Amino acid sequence: MNILDKIIFDKQREVILKKSIIPVSQLESSVFFGRETISLSQKLKTSSTGIIAEHKRRSPSKSVINHNFTVEEVVKGYENAGACGISVLTDGKYFGGSLDDLLLARASVNIPLLRKEFIVDEYQILEAKAFGADLILLIAAVLTREEIKSLSQFAKKLGLEVLLEVHNQEELEKSIMPTLDMIGVNNRNLKNFEVSLDFSKQLASRIPDDFVKVSESGISSIEAISELKPYGYKGFLIGENFMKTDNAGKAATEFIKSLE
Repeated sequence: MNILDKIIFDKQREVILKKSIIPVSQLESSVFFGRETISLSQKLKTSSTGIIAEHKRRSPSKSVINHNFTVEEVVKGYENAGACGISVLTDGKYFGGSLDDLLLARASVNIPLLRKEFIVDEYQILEAKAFGADLILLIAAVLTREEIKSLSQFAKKLGLEVLLEVHNQEELEKSIMPTLDMIGVNNRNLKNFEVSLDFSKQLASRIPDDFVKVSESGISSIEAISELKPYGYKGFLIGENFMKTDNAGKAATEFIKSLE
């Protein structure tokens, strides 16, 4: 069983447990549930930099990245830096995140928030909406075409945008449908965690222009973004590069300034 299979196995058990504790009615009565969401895809279309900055404490491949910042410090720093949106990891076991991180982020900033999670059930999409997210991530590697269709339709009904993550042509071809807003190419192989920008380059021409193209993982330099922009990428998700510094907001500010 590879790391991704383990994460999904644990996630399915976690969702069953959460459903037994917190009813849907409680999520729907959240103060953020009726909030109008902010479109990340629109922001990326008009941005000259396209940075989606990430709040991430640790990962299976790097263990601890940074535990020294508060969520508020990080996300306010990202907003002030001019990030188009912020990705907030909410998985606890493998990434050290939580839904509380999303809630704190929503209370601190007024830019689009992505709930970065391994979504396998509509219940998690209700949670995303209740805790202040503007968009969700769906990972093609762990979902069937039918699951992608039903989960993305459910998200759209709630007013959430959908970023679909793919790793190869097969995943891309099974996933293309009108209920997606953005297609992200993960440059990290989730089975062995190796990183290569070639994933983004090879798939770029196969992503229809109806979708905003996002490149994720392994982007740590201005050169990498300059390399990917000619391929039509409008969004660039950067996590560890900012989080591993002493001041994530400052690192993001310097990075975004040198892009402008």
